[in-house]
Amino acid sequence: MDWNQTTVTWNVTAMDRSFIWEFDMLYEHYNRIPLHARIELALRAFKYIYYPLLAVVGVPVNVVTIVILSRGKCGLSQCVTRYLVAMTAADRLVIILDLILRHIPIVYRRYFYFLFSLPVCNIHAVLVYAATNCSVWFTVTFTFDRFVAICCQKLKTKYCTGKTAAVVLGTVTVMSCLIDIFWYFMLSDNYQLFNNPWFCSAKSRLMRSTVWGTIEFLHYILTPCVPFVVIVLLNALTVRYILVSSRARRRLRCPKNGEIPRDPEMESRRKLIILLLPISGNFILLWSVYMVHSLWGSLRWFSARLIYLPDYVREFGFMLQLLSCCTNTVIYCVTQTKFKEQLKNVGKYPFTLIVKFIRR
Repeated sequence: MDWNQTTVTWNVTAMDRSFIWEFDMLYEHYNRIPLHARIELALRAFKYIYYPLLAVVGVPVNVVTIVILSRGKCGLSQCVTRYLVAMTAADRLVIILDLILRHIPIVYRRYFYFLFSLPVCNIHAVLVYAATNCSVWFTVTFTFDRFVAICCQKLKTKYCTGKTAAVVLGTVTVMSCLIDIFWYFMLSDNYQLFNNPWFCSAKSRLMRSTVWGTIEFLHYILTPCVPFVVIVLLNALTVRYILVSSRARRRLRCPKNGEIPRDPEMESRRKLIILLLPISGNFILLWSVYMVHSLWGSLRWFSARLIYLPDYVREFGFMLQLLSCCTNTVIYCVTQTKFKEQLKNVGKYPFTLIVKFIRR
């Protein structure tokens, strides 16, 4: 059997296949097909299970997280609570708009032919990119807030407040919507239901223009390249400040008998960094593949001599990016004892109601 006659690419025909077809193709012809084709088939087969499972878990988990944080019983300041609630809400929007309404229809294309009759794809694209930008930049603003709280003591009392957090989050939301509205005019209202890399049909008169390439390149620079660099830089500065200040405070507070007394200030900073670093690290880790592929693809638009990255790299980047919208709850459970207790109470609540009902 000639693999060239059965090559499956990331096109419309490929997306019309079923999980069984992908699995059988990989199983029966494993030794006859090249490595990149094996990876493509395995990744496609995995997405049939991965995306629905992520949606089933991600939506309720984020809703529960928002409810728990909004009650204000997790021992966090109003400022931190607002940032975490905003990040979780943005992640939930990404799950709904991007995962459920974009990627799942692409994978299960045969069940979503009706989308071709809905001329709203460019509006959908604006909402997807705006929600994604909010999710990313809320993480940046939270990182900056914690940087100020730890490293800028004079500015802390004025900046790290609930009111400032509300203003910053509102500004980021408005700017994200305004910046991404240009996609409405660059993409058509027709769905194409495959990532190439857009799920809408692009307007042909713009597709091959320098304007298109420039705007796309700037889009990927703004999200996620700039946030990636800013988060890494702020975390590096924060960790450096804590290490330097902890050594200085230890020398000043160390008595002659050698016993180191309890330092409430350093304990407070330690709690802040325990929450900050996992959230930032989660973003950096799960967005890395998507960032590299997006930026590389944009650069290749200007220079075809650059090495072509396979499409499955982009798809793997999407999978990790969407996973990042479901992992913050795990981070809160691991780093915040009170949040973990509240989550346990929420989990026990239905069983408590059942027991009360039976005892009546």
